[in-house]
This record gives sequence, structure tokens and C-alpha cells, in this order.
Amino acid sequence: MIKLIALDLDDTLLDHAKKISPRARAAIRSAVQQGVAVTLATGRMYCSALPYALDLDLDIPLITYDGALIKCCQSGETLAHRPLEVQTAAQVLALFKERGWYIQAYVDDVLYVKERDEKARFYEGASAVAAVPIGERLYSLEGAPTKLFSIAEPQELLEICATVKAMFADRLHVVLSSSNYLEMINPAVNKGAALAFLAERLGVKQSEVMAVGDSQNDLEMIEYAGWGVAMANAREEVKSAANAVTNFNNADGVAEAIEKYVLQVGGCR
Repeated sequence: MIKLIALDLDDTLLDHAKKISPRARAAIRSAVQQGVAVTLATGRMYCSALPYALDLDLDIPLITYDGALIKCCQSGETLAHRPLEVQTAAQVLALFKERGWYIQAYVDDVLYVKERDEKARFYEGASAVAAVPIGERLYSLEGAPTKLFSIAEPQELLEICATVKAMFADRLHVVLSSSNYLEMINPAVNKGAALAFLAERLGVKQSEVMAVGDSQNDLEMIEYAGWGVAMANAREEVKSAANAVTNFNNADGVAEAIEKYVLQVGGCR
């Protein structure tokens, strides 16, 4: 029996217009009414994920920044925050400055960029968050970033990813959250560890957890969950790790998964 559902946002719960469908909304509402806890598990900032949680009337801690920040959506209480180590972050920023690669940083749930260029504006539009341009000060930030993030074309991003992994090895957890997005977080952080933390706090067994996602940064929570579900549009390694594959994000895949495996509409798993 599923007692906790963790849903990725982009390309999972959200359609291509960044909306939650009426069917998905109804399925989530029905699950909550049956006593199932539903949370969002996303690479997004807390302030970017919060409006979706409030729109769904959720009252549960949210897993944000790929698990680096777990924070309640109603009270605003922070349950866990694991930012990057300051020296490591400084060295990553120096590398990106030297190579001329795009990077943005998140400190205290504020998005910092060098300038509001095309990539920054694209991200602002995708996440509904305003970036704060700070020029060269981006490369000498005070405080520990919750996450560092790069945007590039797929081929360049693979090169960036390989370089960062080789140089920082066990000092960073580096994942592709899309073909254009690279996320760099504390090496102890991932959505799976965050989901395990939340499940324990809620008194939910691992076997009672369902997780739904599509990208590389969803892999650990798909593997952790007693019932891991991949979207039809998921990366192949996510599908391989999942117990089941649901429909596309633009075709109510999340609603289908909740109806089938939690509400048991049309039978049970």
C-alpha cells in the first residue's frame, strides 16, 4: 500500500506548458483524501516549487534543489539544508570563469547570475524566478551555494559534465537534469537520500513509497522507492531502474500512475 508519493516537476507532473493538468490535480487530491502524503521532489528552487505545492493544497515538506533543501511548504520550516562546501564552490566558479562556461548560483534561495543574458532569461522564464545579476562578483560569492547550475547545448554540456566530474570527483554530485541543464550539488545530496529522510520522518516504510520522475537527477529516488515509476519520456537509465513506465508528461502520465498504483482505478499492481 502506497502511503507517500514523490513527484518530480519538470517533464513529469508538469506538461510542456509548465501546467498541472486537471486530471493530475484530481488524482493528487483523491490520494491526499485517502491519507496518502504527496510531495514534490525537484531540482528547482524552493521558491519556484512552492507555488505548485500551494496550488495543490499540499501540507508537507518539499524536496528541492535535488534534495539539498527540504522545507515545509506551509510553515516554511527548514528540515534539512546541505549546501556545497565553500572552497569547492569557489573552485568550480573559478573553473567556469576560466573556461567561459555559463554558470549560475543559488544562495539562500536567491538565484545569482553574472548578467541577464539569453540563458539567464530563458531560465527565468522556465522557472518563473527573477535572477539577480551581480557581474564579476558571481565568481567570489560569500556564503555556501545550495547549488551551482550550468546551461549549454547538449554536446558542450557533456564536455562540461565530464570535465567537472574528473576534476572534482567525490567533492560534487553532478547530474544532467535535461539535455541542456547540469546540476552541481553537495556529494551527499540526491533525491533518493532526501526521500528516505522524509519517509523516515513521516513514519513511512520504503516499500510504501512511490516516486515518479524522468531525468538523471530522479534516478536515486526511483531506485529508493518501493515502487519507482518512470515517465514514457524518461531517460533510458531511469526506465531501466523503474518498476513501471507510465505515459508521457503531456499525456497525463502522473495521473495514470496515481490512478493505477495508488487509487487502484481499473485494478491494482
